[in-house]
Amino acid sequence: MSRQATVERNTTETQIRVSLNLDGTGQAQFDTGMPFLEHMLDQIARHGLIDLDIVCKGDNHIDDHHSAEDLGITLGQAVAKAVGDKKGITRYGHSYVPLDEALSRVVIDFSGRPGLEYDVPYTRSSVGGFDVDLFYEFFQGFVNHALVTLHIDNLKGKNSHHQVETVFKAFGRALRMALTEDVRMAGITPSTKGVL
Repeated sequence: MSRQATVERNTTETQIRVSLNLDGTGQAQFDTGMPFLEHMLDQIARHGLIDLDIVCKGDNHIDDHHSAEDLGITLGQAVAKAVGDKKGITRYGHSYVPLDEALSRVVIDFSGRPGLEYDVPYTRSSVGGFDVDLFYEFFQGFVNHALVTLHIDNLKGKNSHHQVETVFKAFGRALRMALTEDVRMAGITPSTKGVL
């Protein structure tokens, strides 16, 4: 069964298209006008083995807020569409990822209940010209529309680039684990409730 999806979201502030394959090889192409965010999205693709094709045209002349948030929303919608009824998935995923002095932990549950716990004490306000506050907005948008519970903690770090890169790598790996199909759960919803 193909776990692929394409979602378009158009507002007066942004026009976004996300195409993905949850069972890909980590191929990615981006056109968002936000180079540093693209570098982080590439971490999701490569470490999650998710093929991503993302185009985002937004009001970046104002700032990147609308584009970052709406991109998170659209990616969340695409993941939810591709994963479908969640039968047979592992459901939970986690990862610790280091990069030099930085270490982050990401834990995800495809619970059907949106919730974000985010603790990343960045040491500076921007990286590569991108406002680090917008990473929270990206993940909040994702969580609300993928309907997942997501815990993100940067446990150590002095270099903000390293901090955020460990977060995105760990996020990609946690996604990969949670979305992996468990042959022993084939056709079974991984919940005692029978639904997610």
